[in-house]
Amino acid sequence: MTTSPPRPAGDGRSDGERYDQGMRVRREVLSDSHVDRAIAGTTPSTADFQDLITRYAWGEIWTRPGLDRRSRSIAVLSSMIALGHEEEFEMHVHAALRNGLTPDEIVEVILQSAIYAGVPAANTAFRLARPILDQARDFD
Repeated sequence: MTTSPPRPAGDGRSDGERYDQGMRVRREVLSDSHVDRAIAGTTPSTADFQDLITRYAWGEIWTRPGLDRRSRSIAVLSSMIALGHEEEFEMHVHAALRNGLTPDEIVEVILQSAIYAGVPAANTAFRLARPILDQARDFD
């Protein structure tokens, strides 16, 4: 099994470069319209949080070479189901489709999660994902 070498803390990228790379990935994964809404809703109280998630979640973690975006989406969907983060789960179902997962693969992720995160969590995930997946299948 190969592993991604860890990035040293001083990997040569500035905070500005991490932010720019994070914003690019964030837009590619979540869509311009989603990110534009999030940015438009930024307040002085949430500005630091928006900067944090753009630089760290998207610019540091989502840009790592160890997993492709499909695999990252599977991990995120599983985590959102297990933790009951319904709004984030719906957003990441859309993102998973953008990252190349098929509706049938997303169903498999939810089924797998039923065993490890619980049937009630998977039941909620199916309820939330159904309209998104139905719409995606209509475009196939």
